[in-house]
Amino acid sequence: MSALRWVLRIGRSGRSRLVLAVVLGALASGAAVGLTAVSAWLITRASERPPVLHLMVAIVAVRAFGVGRGVLRYLERLTGHESSFRTLGDLRVATVERLERIVPARSTRHGLADDPLRSGELLARFVGDVDGLQDLWVRVVLPYGAAAIVGAGSVVLVAVLVPAAGLVLAATLVATAVVAPVVSVRVARGASARVAPLRAEHQSAVLDLLAGATELAVYDGLDARLDALTEIDRAMTRAEMRDAWAAGLGGALAALAAGAAMWAGLWLGSGAVEDRHLAAVGLAVVVLVPLAIHEVVGGLTAAAHALPRLAASAGRVREIFELPDAASEPLRAAPLPVGPYGLRVHGLCARWSDELPDVLRGVDFELAPGTCTVVTGASGSGKSTLAAVLLRLLDPSGGRAELVGADVTIELGQLAGDDVRSVIGWCAQDAYVFDSTVAANLLLARPDATTELLLDALRQARLLGWVASLPDGLHTLVGEHGSRLSGGQRQRLALARVLLADRPVVVFDEPTEHLDEPTAAALAADLVDTTRGRTVLILTHRPELFPDVPHIALGGGATLMSA
Repeated sequence: MSALRWVLRIGRSGRSRLVLAVVLGALASGAAVGLTAVSAWLITRASERPPVLHLMVAIVAVRAFGVGRGVLRYLERLTGHESSFRTLGDLRVATVERLERIVPARSTRHGLADDPLRSGELLARFVGDVDGLQDLWVRVVLPYGAAAIVGAGSVVLVAVLVPAAGLVLAATLVATAVVAPVVSVRVARGASARVAPLRAEHQSAVLDLLAGATELAVYDGLDARLDALTEIDRAMTRAEMRDAWAAGLGGALAALAAGAAMWAGLWLGSGAVEDRHLAAVGLAVVVLVPLAIHEVVGGLTAAAHALPRLAASAGRVREIFELPDAASEPLRAAPLPVGPYGLRVHGLCARWSDELPDVLRGVDFELAPGTCTVVTGASGSGKSTLAAVLLRLLDPSGGRAELVGADVTIELGQLAGDDVRSVIGWCAQDAYVFDSTVAANLLLARPDATTELLLDALRQARLLGWVASLPDGLHTLVGEHGSRLSGGQRQRLALARVLLADRPVVVFDEPTEHLDEPTAAALAADLVDTTRGRTVLILTHRPELFPDVPHIALGGGATLMSA
């Protein structure tokens, strides 16, 4: 339950409204109990045919409780949901801010199989788990708070009339609010807590299946994946069925407790009437008030039964916040030096985890401002790791990486990550293309760019003619992951995005990957030509595409080699 307390601490903006919602909920439930009590007294007293004036207070009270119950319930729902949405907004913002710090570094690793932030897993946590936590405020905290207040008042009311009946009512309320939920949770045996991880696993499996459907069909792997998906679905169904059965058992126990309270009230109240300790009109109150308050408290079984599921979701969200930062921010960031900018690396070592060996070892090189250099090496030699270090997405385990300015040279670790990335741009190996228009994909790099700037970037990337031929021009949809574009067009669109961002230093990670030889050669030539004047680092395992550019060979250190 510590994860739930952690979630409650994050949601601060809705706390005052949550308190108000609890008060309004208590008043609404109190009005419902009061309506039952006064109506019971009024009907019983009216059967004795007293003067109407003797009933006027009760008649007015019935009307007040009846109207007040509806109005107060509406205000309670309005305030409670506003509180829930505000606190949920706090959690979403905090989660996004956390993801901004850890996801970019992990994206350079191309999605390890055991990464908890793979696309499907991340989607399940951010959408399913975070959104599901709204029940914590609306269906757990709020009902328990209101029921505790009204339950105490109802026990006092019945105890004033028949003390023994008040004690029985208190016992049955404890049974409904505590014992029944505990039995329900024990019978479920953690089924509720298993639903959230299974749903996330199911969602990840579906996304993986859809993303790799073509390859699976070609290599006859669809049946195996569908069988695995079916097993996950069956496990999730079993967990949900056991969870539902346990919830039903808890509801049955709550109903039995309500019946016991009513019959005990009837028996003890009848004895009190016979002993002349209670007026006959009070018997109806002693019998019916337990039913009214148990209707309020009966919902707590479902609320408590949801706690394991909510705790599991909270724990999965909390895991995101407990993931270590790949790159730490300085306590007091140094200001950026004045451009033009170069890069200097000395004895650089880097690894993704303390448990793993260094991927980069003893790398040394220097890029003068305005020069272009190729870094080459076999797969696994650390090219993407080098990009992560230069972009302040990963702290080096040894050595130094420095930004060389016109006035001063400063270590990258002394600069804020956002400041570094405002100077150093990055074009990833698989630069993401959103399912939107050409213009929208470009505006990611520069939201305030004019149409003229967009067209100029496309011209430099040699896409202007292609865009002009499209039926909707810049407003043409490119499809999911750029599915309506060729491989070369996707890479050139990524190049145009980098050019539009206008960073003085640019790192390209495998810009010619997955392209045929003629397309790759043309793109390589255009890349060098359009970035002339900038400090450019090209990470590739195809250095022959850049014959006139000096290159650095990674692997057991780095050596600057001539073109």
